[in-house]
Amino acid sequence: MRFGMPWPGRDIGREAEQAGVGAFCAGEFADHDAYLTVADVVANTEHALAGPAIAYAFARTPYAHATALRQLHGQAPGRLFLGLGSAAFRINRDWLGVPAERPVARIAETVGAVRAWLHAENGDRVRYSGEFYALDADVRAPVLGRLDIPVLLAAFNTRMAATAGRVADGVVGHGLFTGSWWNEVVRPSVAAGAADGERADGDRAGTRPLEHGWIITAVDDAAPERAVADARRMIAFYLTVRTYDPFVAHHGWEEPVARLRAAFRAGDTDGMARAVTDEMLTGIAVCGTTADAKDALARRAGSLPRDVGYFAPPSFMVGRGRRAAYTRAALALVGAVPDPA
Repeated sequence: MRFGMPWPGRDIGREAEQAGVGAFCAGEFADHDAYLTVADVVANTEHALAGPAIAYAFARTPYAHATALRQLHGQAPGRLFLGLGSAAFRINRDWLGVPAERPVARIAETVGAVRAWLHAENGDRVRYSGEFYALDADVRAPVLGRLDIPVLLAAFNTRMAATAGRVADGVVGHGLFTGSWWNEVVRPSVAAGAADGERADGDRAGTRPLEHGWIITAVDDAAPERAVADARRMIAFYLTVRTYDPFVAHHGWEEPVARLRAAFRAGDTDGMARAVTDEMLTGIAVCGTTADAKDALARRAGSLPRDVGYFAPPSFMVGRGRRAAYTRAALALVGAVPDPA
């Protein structure tokens, strides 16, 4: 597995690449753009993979996704990937002002339409025909040429995971993922989709779907209790979202999740952290001292993504300074990650 992390900025990023970090990803929200962040990554690194993990799929047209990647490819050939996420229903409807219905079908077509632009050769029309997108572009300038940039889908539940296997090059796993969720839910769903889709008979036949994934990581040798509390709060914050209810039911965690959601409604962030059980913490996060984190990684080989793991500091109720400290502390884990079975 390649050790990765969310882009921490150019100063820590350069230090991290020199320490052996092999991939940087960019998320996005109301205050930061995924492709602008990836541009900063490729301008300040030499060898590491770089890409959104994830970009909001429907915030841009397929043309805009592909054009950004084509320009970035000029600076970082062979280093790029694209992670797309459908985003929450309300973000699509209320923030982006785009249709929010049928996100699984819509994102499947987004992948196809983005690929139509990325795979276009000079002199050929760029064509794609679907329910949501119809392309028929005649680009006369010789600015195209096929780019084989992997396209991954953020896939939490079974339908999106199967869609990733069917139409994309792989998945981006959530920071909540456990070994059980990877092995019993996500990987079988991806494999089923791959068996039914393009991977069975297309140009990706015989290739294994890629696995990228976020891993909540909080290491502090001087204050390990605070690091553990931050990891618990991050887990609790994620689990306030009902999208993850199948994950909760799969693990039998309904009771602690009900408590943390009640604490969230009351504005009790410490109560949220207390509701996260030790079983939940050890199944999801890597936290505590450096030694604790290395032990956790040794135990969790099968619960880590097979290709790239982004060791991400908690962000809920954690300031920038402490996030930067967690990022630097995580560099001590480079080389401590065993290959998943």
